[in-house]
Amino acid sequence: MKTLLLLLVLYVASSSAAPASSETEDDKNIQLVKTYLQNFYELETDKQSRFKSKNIKPLTEKLKEMQAFFGLKVTGKPDVDTLKLIKKPRCGVPDIGQYVLTDGNPKWERKNLTYRIVKYTPDMNPADVDEAIQKAFKVWSDVSPLTFKRIYNGNADIMMSFEIGDHRDNSPFDGPDGLLAHAFQPGNGIGGDVHFDEAEYWTKGSNGYNLFFVAAHELGHSLGLSHSTDPGALMYPTYSYTEPNEFRLPQDDINGIQKIYGQSDNPVQPTGPTTPGTCDPKLTFDAVATMRGEQLFFKGRYFWRKHPQMTEVELNFISLFWPNLPSGIQAAYENVERDQVFLFKENKYWVLSGYDLVYNHPKSIYDLGFPKTVKRINAAFSDENSGKTYFFVGDKYWRYNENRQSMDQGYPKKIINEFRGISKNIDAAFQYGRYIYFFIGTRQFQFDPNVKKVVSVMKSNSWFNC
Repeated sequence: MKTLLLLLVLYVASSSAAPASSETEDDKNIQLVKTYLQNFYELETDKQSRFKSKNIKPLTEKLKEMQAFFGLKVTGKPDVDTLKLIKKPRCGVPDIGQYVLTDGNPKWERKNLTYRIVKYTPDMNPADVDEAIQKAFKVWSDVSPLTFKRIYNGNADIMMSFEIGDHRDNSPFDGPDGLLAHAFQPGNGIGGDVHFDEAEYWTKGSNGYNLFFVAAHELGHSLGLSHSTDPGALMYPTYSYTEPNEFRLPQDDINGIQKIYGQSDNPVQPTGPTTPGTCDPKLTFDAVATMRGEQLFFKGRYFWRKHPQMTEVELNFISLFWPNLPSGIQAAYENVERDQVFLFKENKYWVLSGYDLVYNHPKSIYDLGFPKTVKRINAAFSDENSGKTYFFVGDKYWRYNENRQSMDQGYPKKIINEFRGISKNIDAAFQYGRYIYFFIGTRQFQFDPNVKKVVSVMKSNSWFNC
């Protein structure tokens, strides 16, 4: 029986103690691209060929295929964005496309399946392993007619174990930071089984590799799903972390599993979050800030990076850059002089120093001088010329002196009194150039502080060249 292996692969960029010439670096990048395309896009292996030889056309076409899959600019060249993506943690199943089904559409003919944990990892308490695996199965049973029962002896439909090196399934593990795990498509014998590489560090948190997320992704393959082109889907090729208690299976994955097994038996059909569309006319933002000349737009567990010298915007998971930051950031601003970005959620705030999260955070917003009646910040921006930061809560605003690190006297004040044309319900704000931009729903208001009025109204995502 043909099997489909899930190999979660971490590509680590190589470094050298001595500066490398541009030609040597180019050679390394070319080899990295070739290896990636051979593993995931069926580029034929030819040990005798080089990138500049007769294989240039098929390699270029395969690279274009890969760039199209991930929504990159299709150039056929190993540009910066392409190389960055190639080096991310990912799954080793070929990127077939859509949300979707394993080649040949294999599926379990029964809807009541069994599983057994055969070997544990010493990295975690056995009870924590049990809980992570149980939650991973529940991800799929909650949205489909499938049920999963754990057994403790004999053969189960899905056997799960932590293995090391060559464990006699023709897919040996290769030590730390290589293959994380693999799983087999539905079927008899080894079909559906999941193996985790014991050489990795497994955890229930954000350090190392989170067992719940890896197991949930792999079980998708065990049930017949392949990879999704949706960057927010659980079945997307690259690994990312979300706080497990906040995780909800995205709608794309729900659509995929229900395509195979039908709808859930629940009277109310489950729904999940959808990945925000960059050019969706209904797109709104939770927070907006600048960082070292870039613009950051936050939405749920995602954020977009917009560089003024680049036409393309980049959608990322917050957790991919800052695993210890929560999703759903509600306000943010940059203190340019201190090279820090402040991020707010409910009554807590976090600080980024450059791209690093300051270790002794989160802290309470009440340390900044807010009264206990304030439960969250709606929006904020900092005026680098005056050293004043403006915080917006409901229909009022506070002004904070960054130099004295204290609230100015006489606040809060009504927003409408200082910012004519802006009253309340502000989702996000930031200062860019001479203007302040206020985001309210799907619209943004360009406010000129010199004449104290709104001078233009645009779509919120107009920064994305939509």
